[in-house]
Amino acid sequence: MAKFRFLVSLITKDNDYQREQAASTKTASSEFGVDVEIVYAENDAITQSTQLLKAIQAEPSLRPNAIIVEPLGATPFPKVASAAVSVGIGWAVINREPDYNPQLRQTFSSPVFSVSSDQVEIGRIQAKQITALLPHGGTILYIQGPSVSSVSQQRFEGLREILQSGFQLVNLKGKWTEESAYVSVSSWMKLMRAQRTRIDLICGQNDVMAIGAKKAVKEFASERDRDFLSKIPVIGCDGVPATGQAWVRTGDLLATVVVPPSCGKAIGLMTRALQSKTQPPEHTYTLSEPFPPLEMMKPFRAPV
Repeated sequence: MAKFRFLVSLITKDNDYQREQAASTKTASSEFGVDVEIVYAENDAITQSTQLLKAIQAEPSLRPNAIIVEPLGATPFPKVASAAVSVGIGWAVINREPDYNPQLRQTFSSPVFSVSSDQVEIGRIQAKQITALLPHGGTILYIQGPSVSSVSQQRFEGLREILQSGFQLVNLKGKWTEESAYVSVSSWMKLMRAQRTRIDLICGQNDVMAIGAKKAVKEFASERDRDFLSKIPVIGCDGVPATGQAWVRTGDLLATVVVPPSCGKAIGLMTRALQSKTQPPEHTYTLSEPFPPLEMMKPFRAPV
C-alpha cells in the first residue's frame, strides 16, 4: 500500500513555535509512516491560500491525501476547505475551530476536523500569572499578535476575563516574531520619551514577542527609568523547550505557558481516519500549562 501524502501549511519559519510545529510534523510523519511536505506562508494569507489551491488543483496523481493548515488570515479558508474535500482531500485545521466543519462533515466523506489548544484558557493562565506577580495591580505592556488572528483575539479575551480593575493595559501589536515586537515597542517608547514611562510588567502573547519587547524597553528607556525597567517581570507564551522554557530557566523570562504543538496530533488523527475511513472527533483540544506552576510564582518586589 502506498504511503499517504500530507501537505502541512504553516505560518512562518521565523517563529520558535512554528518551528516546533514543523518538528512535531516530522516526528509524527516518521511514527505514522506518511510522507509530508511542509510549506510556509511567510506571514501572508494570500500566499497561504495560493499554496493550498495549487495543491488542490493539481493533477489527481499529484494531490496530497490530506491538508493540515494553521491559517494566517481572518478566516480559516472556508472556500479552500470546501475545494479540498470536494476532490477527496482530507482537511484539518490547527489552532482554530472552524464553524464550517459540521457542514463539510455531513456533506463529504473526507476527514474534516480541527486540533488546538484552548486559546481563551491560555489567556486566563497568563492573567493568573500576572496577578500572582502583581497582586496589587499595575500597568502591563501587552504585546498581541495580529488583529486578524483568532488566536490573538481569544488569548486577549481570556486575559481580560480574569484581570481585575486594578490593571491597566498598554496594547501593542506584533506579528508573532521577535523583530515585529521590537519594532512596535521601540516606536511606542520613542513617542513616550518625553513622559515618565510607567510599566510594571511585560506580557507577550508568545515568547519571542516578549523577548523583542524586553529588548526594546531596555534600549529605549530614558536614563531615569532604565534601571527600574530592566528589572520588571517579563512573561510569554508557547513554552517551546529550547526557547521559552530555556529562557525561564536563564531568567530572560519569568514565566511562560507551555502550548503543545498540535500538528503531530493532527497527523496521527488524519492517518487513522484515512486508514479506517471514519471521521475523527470534530475538535480535539491539547492541554496547556503554566511554566513554572502558578503555586511557585511569588509577588514581584520592585527594586528600591
